[in-house]
Amino acid sequence: MPIEIVCKIKFAEEDAKPKEKEAGDEQSLLGAARGAAAPRDLATFASTSTLHGLGRACGPGPHGLRRTLWALALLTSLAAFLYQAAGLARGYLTRPHLVVMDPAAPAPVAGFPAVTLCNINRFRHSALSDADIFHLANLTGLPPKDRDGHRAAGLRYPEPDMVDILNRTGHQLADMLKSCNFSGHHCSTSNFSVVYTRYGKCYTFNADPQSSLPSRVGGMGSGLEIMLDIQQEEYLPIWRETNETSFEAGIRVQIHSQEEPPYIHQLGFGVSPGFQTFVSCQEQRLTYLPQPWGNCRAESGLREPELQGYSAYSVSACRLRCEKEAVLQRCHCRMVHMPGNETICPPNIYIECADHTLDSLGGGSEGPCFCPTPCNLTRYGKEISMVRIPNRGSARYLARKYNRNETYIRENFLVLDVFFEALTSEAMEQRAAYGLSALLGDLGGQMGLFIGASVLTLLEILDYIYEVSWDRLRRAWRRPKTPLRTATGGISTLGLQELKEQSPCPSLGHAGGGTGSLLPNHHPPGGLFEDFAC
Repeated sequence: MPIEIVCKIKFAEEDAKPKEKEAGDEQSLLGAARGAAAPRDLATFASTSTLHGLGRACGPGPHGLRRTLWALALLTSLAAFLYQAAGLARGYLTRPHLVVMDPAAPAPVAGFPAVTLCNINRFRHSALSDADIFHLANLTGLPPKDRDGHRAAGLRYPEPDMVDILNRTGHQLADMLKSCNFSGHHCSTSNFSVVYTRYGKCYTFNADPQSSLPSRVGGMGSGLEIMLDIQQEEYLPIWRETNETSFEAGIRVQIHSQEEPPYIHQLGFGVSPGFQTFVSCQEQRLTYLPQPWGNCRAESGLREPELQGYSAYSVSACRLRCEKEAVLQRCHCRMVHMPGNETICPPNIYIECADHTLDSLGGGSEGPCFCPTPCNLTRYGKEISMVRIPNRGSARYLARKYNRNETYIRENFLVLDVFFEALTSEAMEQRAAYGLSALLGDLGGQMGLFIGASVLTLLEILDYIYEVSWDRLRRAWRRPKTPLRTATGGISTLGLQELKEQSPCPSLGHAGGGTGSLLPNHHPPGGLFEDFAC
């Protein structure tokens, strides 16, 4: 017959504790005996999961060929889904984009662009003084001699002022401009502003963005039409070649917005004498995408100018700033066409500094000068055509009108006609071809096709993983240790086997083989109860 032995042990140090502590200890012992509810096993979870095929592959029931085939089908579908998802993710990470063209409706009025023109010849030969020839020897290639042919090495000239030299010796618009008309109205040199470029002293028509001239009609004759005399007799003779030596005759022209400075030595086009050149323009509004789809520069939203010396950011302004920094680093001065308050480079090192700007600028994003395209840009598309002028009849008339011979008219006169093709603008916008919403939609479609899952199914799986993991951690933290006696002064129940092993009383060595896991203070009826003390 099994023997149940209950030890009721009182400790002296526990007598002062309140009685309600004993009740709480008894409840904790009972709760520990019951234990927490065990988590669901895999078979139970699989039978209730919304993931298609998981219940047939891992649910309750006997293992056999049918369950094996379902498991293979589930794994195959899962592998196919992961393959498709990886392809979709790779496609999304390439950040593809497309360009959408949208011709806008005709507008009653369109702002006319700025037109910058420069004579290809930088200095007028007749305007150069002996000091100018001496100081500009490295730039023009002319020998440093005075007008009588004597070398000027023994002469002493004052320090040169490059701004004064360019302003004084450059081609004057009042001498070059023979006629000017804009939208059928007469215009003059007062409609032009002086601007300095790599070609020296240049002129810009309609340069002020605050008072931009409007164009109300499209087509030939409705824009700017000017007749110019390029003054070839003032071109410098070529004594020796330099990097600034030019063999051409004519003017350089750039059509740009008022917020953008001219960058005519790279973005301009040439107009030759003896021709009337027609330039048909169309306004293009470009919108580019920022990172990660593109590389455009977003507007900062600050009131301060983003580039010193310019009211707005543009690629031309950025490259001019980079050229200035390169010249400052090498020559400790700036060129005339660069913005700032630094010292102007003297003529004797002017060409060396100009060459250094071309060598130091990089065209890519890894170069020393990276100028991203602004996200919103206005440019003007051009179509250029030309006809020869003058004809025989007009050559005689122009020769009499300007007191020149016909040969001079053919070699020096040109006509430039700039106009809008139509008062419409063309909008080109970059758009993301594959965004996050498209990726999520494709992933959801592939997930539903192959494994019949959704976002809630994923939450079910994560919840089950959390449930199992938390149960194992809790078991590891709360692993009970078998005490010889409780420290609460309550009731301690010991199994018979434990008494045999732990008790020093010899009377317990021959006790019967009772069970070792009895409930506290529970004595089955008809059993044997013995009080004892060691």
